[in-house]
Amino acid sequence: MQYYSLGKQSPNVDFKTAAITGQAPDKGLYFPTQIPKFTAEQIEKFKTLDKASLAFEVMKPYVGGMIDDATLQQICAETINFDFPLVPITDTISSLELFHGPTLAFKDVGARFMSRCLGYFSKHTRAEKPSTVLVATSGDTGGAVANGFLGVAGVEVIILYPKGKVSPIQELQLTTCGQNITALEVEGSFDDCQAIVKDAFMDAELNAAYNLTSANSINVARWLPQQLYYFFAWQQWVAKYGDKVPMHIVVPSGNFGNICAGMMAKASGLPLGHFVAACNDNNVVTRYLDSGNYEVRKAVATVSNAMDVGNPSNFVRIMEIMQNNFEALKSGLSSYSYDDVATASTIHRVYKTNNYILDPHGAVAFLAAEAFNQPAIILETAHPVKFPEVVEEAIGETIAIPDSVQFLLDKEKVAIPMDAKFGVFKSWMLNKVTA
Repeated sequence: MQYYSLGKQSPNVDFKTAAITGQAPDKGLYFPTQIPKFTAEQIEKFKTLDKASLAFEVMKPYVGGMIDDATLQQICAETINFDFPLVPITDTISSLELFHGPTLAFKDVGARFMSRCLGYFSKHTRAEKPSTVLVATSGDTGGAVANGFLGVAGVEVIILYPKGKVSPIQELQLTTCGQNITALEVEGSFDDCQAIVKDAFMDAELNAAYNLTSANSINVARWLPQQLYYFFAWQQWVAKYGDKVPMHIVVPSGNFGNICAGMMAKASGLPLGHFVAACNDNNVVTRYLDSGNYEVRKAVATVSNAMDVGNPSNFVRIMEIMQNNFEALKSGLSSYSYDDVATASTIHRVYKTNNYILDPHGAVAFLAAEAFNQPAIILETAHPVKFPEVVEEAIGETIAIPDSVQFLLDKEKVAIPMDAKFGVFKSWMLNKVTA
């Protein structure tokens, strides 16, 4: 398997190079030269295959022989070593709970897969410098990446997050690790953090000093494994409803890597239904589908903070899947957007009516599922405990903190404050080298 840049100005590379470099030299995102196509026989087999074996079958074509089968099987097994239950909320809407991993967020899947791939490559590559992972986070990515890479030999991680725009538990997850994890608290938005990371990859001086890569969903090793839980959801759906009832999917969407991965799974032959992108006030794609005019705006802060992205990086990949055809896009993707008032009231309503606690992102997805008005699943991408102020006020109760994150409450945040300017970040990075 080879990968080409969507910028169309860089040479093709293998999976290893795409994973290590993150982004192409021309600033384009990498995309597989061929989308693997599963046969009808394979799809039938997938209905009852165990999760680890299914993950291996899905990811093997993308890895393209860069990791031996035995190691890849182990990586896949460790990546998905927790539950992905499909839980009914109403008669027509079910929740795919993606918060049962170590950091209570869907991003555990991509972060665990990528960290293990880079760990493998670092062991089998002679390098004068360790790999340095740069990652911008609007919430859950930072914690998932920190947990996934913590203690991985030959890899250092630097996480940039917007000051005051992540929840308390999210912040503790990315600022209390120590070891090979460093957190930078940026005076700005997620888009500012992401812009700094992108500029760093294009800076010759930084690339001479560091072996840089990204753990955001622009990296194929983070993005592509997110297909896996769509396969797991489909297994559960088929077991309950059979394969004649389409499984429509509503995804809370910010940087659009998650929903893009699902659309890749469908393009590879998984018989999924229609996709719906649920957005908050950062709704560039919702507006685009309505008007045909793609207008980027500066991100605004909302209670569903992981979706606070004004210029979603992965949307270009969705357009590539749809062969850059607007009408094809509209036939395969719908989008709705909702504000914070509607989000909070939905958390309250669903808890009182259905005894189910949504997190703010899931609440936006639930509203979109109601608007779509067909049987569908929503992706619950993070545990409600990560958003205590919003959720507890909405339901009128205190959320129990899971044992898996209870230990964080006794830890002290350690983060380096930083202006939202690439020059400031670059100077800090270069000073680290000479220090």
